[in-house]
Amino acid sequence: MTDQRPSVIVTGSSGLLGRPVCRRLAEAGYSVFGFDRVGLPEPPKELEHVCDVECDLSDSTSVRVALQQVHQKTGGKLASVVHMAAYYDFSGEDSPLYEDVTVHGTDRLLNGLEAFQLEQFLFTSTMLIHAPCPVGEHIREDDPLQAKWPYPQSKIDTEKLIRVGHPNVRSVFLRIGGVYTDFGRQPTLVQQIKRIYEKDLQGHFYPGDMDAGQSPVHVSDVVDAIIKTVDRRNQLAPQTAILIGEPDPPSYGQLQELIAAKLHGRDWATLHVPKAIAKVGAAVTDACQGGDAFIKPFMVDMADDNYALDISQAKRLLDWQPQYRLIDVLPTILQSLKNAPDVWYQKNGLS
Repeated sequence: MTDQRPSVIVTGSSGLLGRPVCRRLAEAGYSVFGFDRVGLPEPPKELEHVCDVECDLSDSTSVRVALQQVHQKTGGKLASVVHMAAYYDFSGEDSPLYEDVTVHGTDRLLNGLEAFQLEQFLFTSTMLIHAPCPVGEHIREDDPLQAKWPYPQSKIDTEKLIRVGHPNVRSVFLRIGGVYTDFGRQPTLVQQIKRIYEKDLQGHFYPGDMDAGQSPVHVSDVVDAIIKTVDRRNQLAPQTAILIGEPDPPSYGQLQELIAAKLHGRDWATLHVPKAIAKVGAAVTDACQGGDAFIKPFMVDMADDNYALDISQAKRLLDWQPQYRLIDVLPTILQSLKNAPDVWYQKNGLS
């Protein structure tokens, strides 16, 4: 990779977003260095203008060696670093890996990048760092932050690290909604579909506001936002935050009705259950399943949370808005389940 293309590092390059981001950046005229750990089930990709580099963000030596390889090939000039590698655990339990990988891993990376001429550092954050908003309102980038479990807290801590610990870096924070694909993949959506498909009794009860919803965003739309952010790296002010997602998400109640109609051809009764009872039920179910149940007691308190996004900043700064709506893609997701249940379960990490 010795051509004159602008160079970009993509961390987490084998992930759900990392793979298509690498491909799209290469197609857009960049030389791409994909950072990820070895031994992953899918090694990144064999694409022209994409070079895979072994890098474990929890290991200082690994980060240093990876960056040295890139420095030799680029002369120390980088258009952007698209930083997506992070620790994620939907159990709600705290883990030292949030600090070691997400927070300290970012610090290791930025310390190593001091040897480069870096035009942009793009950090993929989450809309969940914000406090939820009432139904009918929309969250803006300057609205209050409120992490309700360790994953979004790790993103808040990392954004602060970048701003305070590395103030001279030209950083951008994309706060992204729940990423879904044509097969599903977004955990809460997939579990909702699974409960209805299996006619699980739990699928008939909900402890929250049925009119609340959480902004989804199709993987292709997220990739598009990332590419546009890199392309506009010299136009965006340092430390800019941008929300990325559907502005008006479908409610939990809407999804229940649509999923049931498509899978079973009939209405699906969903009854409200008090949160205290729901927490007990979640705890008992989790204990009976050896801690492997998806619904955890801590999730019950978040059942009312509404995340609708004001995306005016994304429109103004990136000329971006979602081209896909979950309501329109949902029939494709459900048809793929009906056509090949085993494949659908496997692709969504279900047993």
